[in-house]
Amino acid sequence: MTASPEAAAGPGFRVGIDVGGTWIKGALVDLAGGAPAGPVRRLQTPPGGSVEAVADTMDRLVAELEAESPGAADGAVGIAIPSIVQRGVARSAANMDRGWIGLDVQSYLRSRLGRPVCVVNDADAAGMAEAHYGAGAAKQGVVLVLTLGTGIGSALIVDGRLVPNFELGHLEVGGSKAESRASAVVRENEGLDWVEYADRLQQYLSHVEFLFSPDLIIIGGGISACSIEYLPRLSLRTRVVPASLENSAGVVGAALQATAGWT
Repeated sequence: MTASPEAAAGPGFRVGIDVGGTWIKGALVDLAGGAPAGPVRRLQTPPGGSVEAVADTMDRLVAELEAESPGAADGAVGIAIPSIVQRGVARSAANMDRGWIGLDVQSYLRSRLGRPVCVVNDADAAGMAEAHYGAGAAKQGVVLVLTLGTGIGSALIVDGRLVPNFELGHLEVGGSKAESRASAVVRENEGLDWVEYADRLQQYLSHVEFLFSPDLIIIGGGISACSIEYLPRLSLRTRVVPASLENSAGVVGAALQATAGWT
């Protein structure tokens, strides 16, 4: 259920933007319920993903959100990017121009957008959204959120607190990076049936379970919509459930971070 854009004003609403290799998505988010206040808008990510071109696209997206809901430009904005982020500085760049690496993205975008900005890793944003509003809501202990897409994104939340930049897609399993064997795109590219894919996912999740002993594993990404095809085939001590926020998780998580992380 979404909140009315016309009613979206005040500290309970923040803009969240999720930058991907194909689309840049954004919405004004009702933080009381963790729902976008209207449809999630999206603009195509500029080819090459240069810093300036992506910033221009974000500026357009914020302008569209403001036109849709006049209170949108007044507060902080949270931005999820496909990068390791340390104190606002990008330390990597996935499917983006290498000009992002080493850039103080938080300061740069604060200047470009003319508002307080909090920048966060995209998997961390999705993980915090699921832990706060979704399948992990009110769960104590160790919650691991994995997004299966082009690669494998991961977020670790311990008693409600995020452990940032937890890059478990790069773990080695069977001599290869996990995301080169068990991502959703690999399943499609190699034509794996669900039994074959579940076997690969079992190997990966068993390794993760042994290393981190999570209390709950949440599987997100587009493939979570097909969870009935592979989750029943897994055998783990840990409970494994599909994510519930679907494609809005990154946007919601970015908006959530805007309330706590900007300076």
